[in-house]
Amino acid sequence: MARPTAEPTYREAPPSVRPAAAAAAILPRRSCGKRRARQPIRMAYANERLLWGRESKTAEFKMIKAILIFNNHGKPRLIRFYQYFAEELQQQIIRETFHLVSKRDDNVCNFLEGGSLIGGSDYKLIYRHYATLYFVFCVDSSESELGILDLIQVFVETLDKCFENVCELDLIFHMDKVHYILQEVVMGGMVLETNMNEIVAQVELQNRMEKSEGGLSAAPARAVSAVKNMNLPEIPRNINIGDINIKVPSLSPF
Repeated sequence: MARPTAEPTYREAPPSVRPAAAAAAILPRRSCGKRRARQPIRMAYANERLLWGRESKTAEFKMIKAILIFNNHGKPRLIRFYQYFAEELQQQIIRETFHLVSKRDDNVCNFLEGGSLIGGSDYKLIYRHYATLYFVFCVDSSESELGILDLIQVFVETLDKCFENVCELDLIFHMDKVHYILQEVVMGGMVLETNMNEIVAQVELQNRMEKSEGGLSAAPARAVSAVKNMNLPEIPRNINIGDINIKVPSLSPF
C-alpha cells in the first residue's frame, strides 16, 4: 500500500506563492527569551537560504549588511558595517544613504532599493525617522520589510527604556553603552535577540557588574587615593654632588 504523501510545506513552493504567515515565520519577531533557543532559529534560516540557492554553503549568512544612524543634517551618530568596506567608501555610503533617505516624504513607505555603492537592487534600505535621527538598516533583498521595521522599533524602545527618553545626545555621550545594546540585538549581521525585556535585563546585569567593581569612572579616584595612602620616604630638599648643590623645590600636596 502506497504511503500518502505529506502535504507540502512553504519551503517546497517558490517564494512568490508562500503563505503570508509562513513567510513571516522566516524572521521571528519575538524569541522565547532564552539564548539557547537562538541557534536553531539561525540554523533554520541558513537552511532556508541554502535551499533556494541564494548563498553557497561556504558563505556567511548575514541578514544585515550595515546599520547607520545619522541626524537630520547627515552627521553620523552610530555606524556599524558587517561587511568590510574601506573607510573612504564607508563615508561615501553614509552620504549616499543620507541623500536617498532624507529626500523622501513622510507619507511614503519606509523602505527602498539600496544605493549603488552598497549593493544596488541586491539590498534594501529599511529605515525609521524619529525626531532628529534616522535609523537605517541595509539588509538583503529577500528580508521581510515589516520584520526589520519591527526590529528597529525594538532597538529604539530598548534605548528609550535604558536612557529614559533617549535623545541624540545620549548616542553621543554614551556611545559605548549604545554599542553594547546593539550587540545584544544584532551581532555579525544576524539578529540575536528581539525580546526587549531580555535585552534590558542583560543591560541591567552589565550595569550591576560595573557598579560592583567600582566602574571605570572610579579608577582615577582610587589611584589617587592609593598614592595618598602610600608611605613614601621624605624627598630630600638639597642634593649635593661634588661641588654642585641642587635645591629641590617643594611639591604641592595632592
